[in-house]
Amino acid sequence: VQLQAYGGGSVQTGGSLRLSCAASGRTFSSYAMGWFRQAPGKEREFVAAINWSSGSTYYTDSVKGRFTMSRDVAKNTVYLQMNSLKPEDTAVYYCAKLRTPYSSGGVYLAISGNYDYWGQGTQVTVSS
Repeated sequence: VQLQAYGGGSVQTGGSLRLSCAASGRTFSSYAMGWFRQAPGKEREFVAAINWSSGSTYYTDSVKGRFTMSRDVAKNTVYLQMNSLKPEDTAVYYCAKLRTPYSSGGVYLAISGNYDYWGQGTQVTVSS
């Protein structure tokens, strides 16, 4: 399994970016995919997750209403549309695949240790 994340960049406060994560090597019909981020000097934190089969999405509170995660089953790709970006969104963003099949939501999806494959990360910088 390989995950290729891309789409980061530098924007001003209020701007938008769309991150993509292309997955190869297998299908993910029973799994969830997640986005995490890590700012300098901080721990990696959960941003969003999507159930691959149902398309159900889950978000951390700080991005609700601003970020939207989606997937394209045919392209084996997940996206993170980020709107109304703030300086505190500045971080390296990682996509990841859940380790085991899972069809529910909740805190299980927010734990980085429950993911086994990670993309290389893409930098998002938001300036004020």
